[in-house]
Amino acid sequence: MASVKSRNSKSTELKFISCLKEKGITGWRRNYPMTGKPDFIFSRIKTAVFIDGCFWHGCPNHCRIPSSNVNYWNNKIEKNKIRDKQITKALKVKNWKIIRIWEHEIKTGKLNQKLKQIIEIVQQ
Repeated sequence: MASVKSRNSKSTELKFISCLKEKGITGWRRNYPMTGKPDFIFSRIKTAVFIDGCFWHGCPNHCRIPSSNVNYWNNKIEKNKIRDKQITKALKVKNWKIIRIWEHEIKTGKLNQKLKQIIEIVQQ
């Protein structure tokens, strides 16, 4: 696992922050200690935002399992996907809104739909 490095995850989050600021979206916090460790939260409106890396969270379009140790990676990614669902469910039970954004949505500029969703929630 050490040979598969997380790449550009901080820059992905920083780009998301830039998008939030560009759209004038305020009231968020980063790295807030709560169930599931969301990347961003809007505590006043009980909304958690997760930026899911395409590899680690099993993006159906971009996750490419390494050719060595295939069983290990398939199990690892599948467990991550199960954990993501459990976290989403646990937070929804506590009346939190969950927004999951794929890494590629930020990198390719396809973020506007999610930002509109955040703006609608913030303005309620």
